[in-house]
Amino acid sequence: MLTRLTSAFATTSASARRRGHLQRAALASLTALLLAGCAQPWQQFQQGDDESAIVARLGAPREVYDLPNGGKRLMWPTQPMGETTTAADIDGSGKIVSVRQVLQPNEFYKAEIGKWTKSDVLVNFGRPEETSYFPLMKREVWTYRYLEDNVWYMMYSFYFDDQGLLRTTQKSPDPLHDPDRRSFF
Repeated sequence: MLTRLTSAFATTSASARRRGHLQRAALASLTALLLAGCAQPWQQFQQGDDESAIVARLGAPREVYDLPNGGKRLMWPTQPMGETTTAADIDGSGKIVSVRQVLQPNEFYKAEIGKWTKSDVLVNFGRPEETSYFPLMKREVWTYRYLEDNVWYMMYSFYFDDQGLLRTTQKSPDPLHDPDRRSFF
């Protein structure tokens, strides 16, 4: 009797382990499939693809800017409430040069203080979420919402002098996502 119980337990235990392995394998496959479906818009296109491919997938761009090399930059912003702007650089023959998300630190840090103008910031990041003017500082400020490290809701601001030259930048937490700063009244 004891031998039969031990044998039955061993068979049940081995069967449970196999089911557990199959369940883990199925879960891993499902996770991989879901992550593949979550590819961001800027990750779905290759250099050399035709401009019509990206327009067919993302729709007409909300902003278009001419680039110095004869190409153009197409932009699909999610501002004012979103944190991304997909930008596609298109060459003169209508082929994709690059597609990327431009509202992120490594893009913001390309801005050159004392050299970039409002036009440079506009072409690189699109229209700002918010603009302000501080008369005592004599600075116009353009602000963009973004997500840093896919975790922190932030705002990045560009400060321009009265001639439109970039004088400083600043990043700060986004009060829209700060529960301590939200008010219901």
